[in-house]
Amino acid sequence: MTKSLPYILTLLIVGIALIVLLTTKYKVPAFFALFLACLVVGLGIGLPLAGVITVVKDGFGNILKSLGLIIVLGTTLGLLLEYTGSTTIMATYLLKKLGNRYAPLAMSITGFVVGLPIFCDSGFIVLSGLNRSMAKRTGISITTMSVSLATGLYAVHCLVPPHPGSSAAAATIGVDFGKLILMGIVVAIPAMVVGNLWAKYAGKKTADALSDDVIAIDPAGKGPSLINACLPVFIPIILIGIKSFLTTGTAVYHGWASWLLSLGDPVIALLIGVLLAFNCKRSWKKNEISKILQEATEKAGGILVIIGMGGAFGAILTATKIGEHFSQSLALGSMGIFFPFLLTSVLKTAQGSSTVAIITAASLVLPLLPVLGLNTETGKLLCVLAMGGGSMMISHANDAYFWVIAKFSGLEMKTMLKVYSTGTILMGLTTITMVYILSKLL
Repeated sequence: MTKSLPYILTLLIVGIALIVLLTTKYKVPAFFALFLACLVVGLGIGLPLAGVITVVKDGFGNILKSLGLIIVLGTTLGLLLEYTGSTTIMATYLLKKLGNRYAPLAMSITGFVVGLPIFCDSGFIVLSGLNRSMAKRTGISITTMSVSLATGLYAVHCLVPPHPGSSAAAATIGVDFGKLILMGIVVAIPAMVVGNLWAKYAGKKTADALSDDVIAIDPAGKGPSLINACLPVFIPIILIGIKSFLTTGTAVYHGWASWLLSLGDPVIALLIGVLLAFNCKRSWKKNEISKILQEATEKAGGILVIIGMGGAFGAILTATKIGEHFSQSLALGSMGIFFPFLLTSVLKTAQGSSTVAIITAASLVLPLLPVLGLNTETGKLLCVLAMGGGSMMISHANDAYFWVIAKFSGLEMKTMLKVYSTGTILMGLTTITMVYILSKLL
């Protein structure tokens, strides 16, 4: 039986409300809240119980396949950098150059630059240790610092190739990559600024503290040099970035270039970062290494089950086919760039992945370009930028990145929804406003 759009939207709201209620009021662990939401929504759209479980397994497995090893290695890298004092060294240097007042802006800009070549979740994991250290050194709310970093990474992830969502949409719609990169950066900068301003405003009103669930800094250590402290962070970022740009086209690489591609795999790059982090301390005792690696795997395990179930919830919502319903239920003639934005926003909110949202929207919008008045070179460019803005909003409990931020920053669900999720709405609205302005100028 085919379900109506209002019915599916109601189910979406019920699922999200259930997660929020269980995690905030009743303190149910996020894993079980997400699992119950999967059952409620899956059964609500008419899937049999066995079918719901199959979709949950697939969604859970697909997320862990792409993020599992990255999170384990990223957690290990973060603990090593914190234990050896590397994050303190980096934070001290940044604050000396910029001052405490501009620490949130420094994290936003760092996220923006780092996010150009690498995925937002990988970037956040790699930089989370530095972010925590900056928060400790400045006394600025960890919420403000984390959301500043997260939104800086997120702005370019949704708008600028070589990220897969914008790249695939450009290929589908037929947009020049060079122009999209240039205009994507132009549009992403205001989105980053708005994310930073909101983080500073909302973070001040949030009472939070850094959790003490990480290994303390080595009391006997003097700390590494600035170069040694930075290498475990920036070498993986550089390697991943090189791979991203090499694989933007269709060329086949051999010899040293193929080696660079292999080293640029996020898993290999983070493993190199972990090995470099061991060089941040001159001498190690056997029990020190064992303790850190054990804590890293235990901490990563708790993060993985939540992120996996977030992926499962996204898969359940994808099964509702809300995008198809949405595109069939609206009069499109006068909507122009607002329809791609609105469609992608609904897809993003429903299933969690910005990449899946923009790729799916591109396929649905392509045959509608003449009706929308976007069947020109400039119109297609604006269309992809509008979809990029739509893919920002709304990041919530079914988005793996949401849980990466929450768990690596120690933020509660209520705080994440109030500060980060609201921030993504503001970023999306800022982006579509910028695209509208560009449509009048180009």
